[in-house]
Amino acid sequence: MQNITIKILPKENIFDIIPLLQQLNDKTTTKLLKSRLPEMTEQNYECAVMYDKDKLIGVCGIWYMTRHYIGKSMEIDHVIIDTNYQSKGLGKYFLKWIYKHAKSKGCEASELNAYTSNPKSHKFYYNEGYNIYGFHFLKVLRDDGEFY
Repeated sequence: MQNITIKILPKENIFDIIPLLQQLNDKTTTKLLKSRLPEMTEQNYECAVMYDKDKLIGVCGIWYMTRHYIGKSMEIDHVIIDTNYQSKGLGKYFLKWIYKHAKSKGCEASELNAYTSNPKSHKFYYNEGYNIYGFHFLKVLRDDGEFY
């Protein structure tokens, strides 16, 4: 992992993550991402990124909140490793850095949602020590009722 670096992405560079986001979800258009991402950076959100030299190979959104049942926590959002770099231990390496970063900000727990259609990620998160405590429900309020 000698050429791998991890950092928090500056807000002004948030569009850099779009190609990786689209590797996981091709339903959300670039135009829509460009409208949503800047708004996210103004909320309790940070974006951790991982590089191989100068090539962006990993992204993970981090939301911060305090929950009555666990205290100050982070929710990791869309942990994505470029498909050419998967199965090399980079996801575990990335999350180790993210946990340390979150602890430095006072977080006591980490939560996440995983797409039901991505069972490979479920195994990864189980191996990371996550447990399922409930279901994440979503109701789309837009008139078209679509998820994108």
